[in-house]
Amino acid sequence: MQETRQNKIARLLQKELSIIFQQQTRGMHGTMVSVTRVKISPDLSVCTAYLSIFPSEKGDQMLRNITANEKQIRYELGTRVRYQLRIIPELRFFIDDSLDYIERIDELLKK
Repeated sequence: MQETRQNKIARLLQKELSIIFQQQTRGMHGTMVSVTRVKISPDLSVCTAYLSIFPSEKGDQMLRNITANEKQIRYELGTRVRYQLRIIPELRFFIDDSLDYIERIDELLKK
């Protein structure tokens, strides 16, 4: 039963975080941030979001910028989901490099 609630909240947070990142990166031409996966702790207090950043060369710089503005992102998320959640979870961001890994495997297979 608890997993169903976790999955619903994870989908809600993924959707809202992707909208927030879309709005924030609109002014930065040539950069795109997408939320690939969100995991939420069983007590709903910690949200781990995996981000895919294009181009991947700017990934580390963007991740540092995002973690520096974590409080502002959490506030924005709180204003969006305040009627669905009582407590806004703590946010943790990581780079999802699975697409780069798949691309590397394809390159090796083509050789």
